[in-house]
Amino acid sequence: MEKRLEKIADCITQSASKNSALSRLNGFWDLFQRDDEVLILISADPDAIASALALKRLLSYRVQSVTIGYPNEIRRLNNLTMVERLKIPIERMHTLAVKEYSKYILVDSQPTHHTCFEKITFDAVIDHHPVTKGWDADFIDIRPEYGAVSSMMVEYLRAAGIKPSVSLATALFYGIKVDTQNFQKKNMQPADGNSFRYLFNIANLNLVRKFELTELRRSELKYFRIALSEVKTRKGRAYVHLGKVGTPDILVIIADFFNHVDKFDWVMVSGIYGEKLVVIFRCDGYRKNAGKLAQKTFGEFGPAGGHKEAARAEVPLKNLPLRENQDFTTNTLIRIVTRHVK
Repeated sequence: MEKRLEKIADCITQSASKNSALSRLNGFWDLFQRDDEVLILISADPDAIASALALKRLLSYRVQSVTIGYPNEIRRLNNLTMVERLKIPIERMHTLAVKEYSKYILVDSQPTHHTCFEKITFDAVIDHHPVTKGWDADFIDIRPEYGAVSSMMVEYLRAAGIKPSVSLATALFYGIKVDTQNFQKKNMQPADGNSFRYLFNIANLNLVRKFELTELRRSELKYFRIALSEVKTRKGRAYVHLGKVGTPDILVIIADFFNHVDKFDWVMVSGIYGEKLVVIFRCDGYRKNAGKLAQKTFGEFGPAGGHKEAARAEVPLKNLPLRENQDFTTNTLIRIVTRHVK
């Protein structure tokens, strides 16, 4: 445990000599041999997909093979359009012989973020989310102050002297845009801007616009009707429970929609997906912390956390404090949250 904490501390403090981009790159490359078959795992979203592509490029000609796998179904149209238009080679995790790979990388996530990741011993973990406990890796690069892992990957590529292809640059450019919310997030470094500027003249901006404009299915418009009729407000906080949803992504879309409404300081949108309750938290991040609120309110029931302005909880329904045959409603959401926030 002490060894792991020292590695994480090194990454976060970013000593100029030890943790320069070239030093990180060499430390990463030192993990691999020519005959390695590498599996990169992600929870698929634009930043994770782009970062995995960059890692695959960094390992080209250095290992025998690189496969990118993901456990979650990609349903959000923006992300599907990105994968289809850029012809990104990613595979569902359940179709892979996971145990047959010789090296494992986790990017834009940590082993505790998904149950299927917890069963794997990772050789490298590269991420920008707050550090979690209960895992270790030979190579750790976690920078919570960065707005996107894609920004970190640009530094790796430039340290390696690799100019990204148009396809890779477009993916990284879009990854930075999405995870920084077009640079409206506060947890960013000048490095995010530097990487963005570097990619600007390489990426296909017309494709990026196509990704951004393809967001909503016609069948999902019904959730706006439910949200508008169901939303309840208390002291500047908007709450809405959508019931069963076909994809958790619609919760994000609805939460972002309400987050643009005047006088809503907090937005909490929940829905049931499979056997889990998913709750999306939004706020302005100014003297507020969505990640801490998510942990406070739902952390006792399951995974919960995130950034200052955006967070998420995904908890098994069986863990919730519901009476027998009681349904989860908007009032239930209000009750759980207001136990911790008066």
